[in-house]
Amino acid sequence: MPAPVVLASASPRRRELLRALLDEFVVEAAGIDERTTDDPRADARRLAREKASAVARRHPGAVVIGADTIVHDGERAYGKPSDPETAIAMLRALRGRTHLVATGVAIVSASGAGSGVSGSEVTLADLDDDVIAAYVESGRPLDKAGAYAIQDEDVPTVAALDGCYCSVMGLPLWRLRALLATAGVVAREPHHALHRCEGCPER
Repeated sequence: MPAPVVLASASPRRRELLRALLDEFVVEAAGIDERTTDDPRADARRLAREKASAVARRHPGAVVIGADTIVHDGERAYGKPSDPETAIAMLRALRGRTHLVATGVAIVSASGAGSGVSGSEVTLADLDDDVIAAYVESGRPLDKAGAYAIQDEDVPTVAALDGCYCSVMGLPLWRLRALLATAGVVAREPHHALHRCEGCPER
C-alpha cells in the first residue's frame, strides 16, 4: 500500500495545484514561525523544509510536502498583508516594477528528505489607485504574499513573467513531481490538468 501524502499547507491555491499531480492527499497546516532574512531563495527553501518536517513528526510513514513563497523586490520581503491598508501599500510599492517570487518546496518521507527552490521574475502592471482600491476591496489580496495573485486574470495585476507560473501561484509542480518520484510517489504530469505547465521552463 502506498504511503499517504500530506500537504503541509493551509493554502487553497496549493491544494488546487497539487490536484494536478495527485488525486489523494490530506491537508494539515504546519503552524511554524515564518521569520525571514535578506535571502529570499534560501528562506523559501528553509521554510518549506521546516513546514514539511513539522507535519512529518505528526504523520510518521507519510510523504509530507512543504512549500513557502516569498515576494522580494531586492530591498524587502512582502508577506501576506495584515489589513487592507497594508495591501494597498504593497501594491503601490510593487506596481510597474520587476521583483522576485521565490517558492521553496520540500518533501519528508521514510526514505529521506529533499528540497528545491524556484525563482521567477514577475513584473507587476502599473496599476492605478482606483484599480488597486477595488482589488483590495474584493478581499482577494489579503491572504497572498505581495497582495496579488497571478491567477486573478480579471484584474490584470501581472504584466510579465519570466519563470514558472505555478511557482508564482505557490507550488512548482514539475519540481515537486521530481521530488515525489524520489519518495516512490507516482504523480501525473501537470500539463494534462494545467495548460500553463506545458511550456514551463522547469519542465
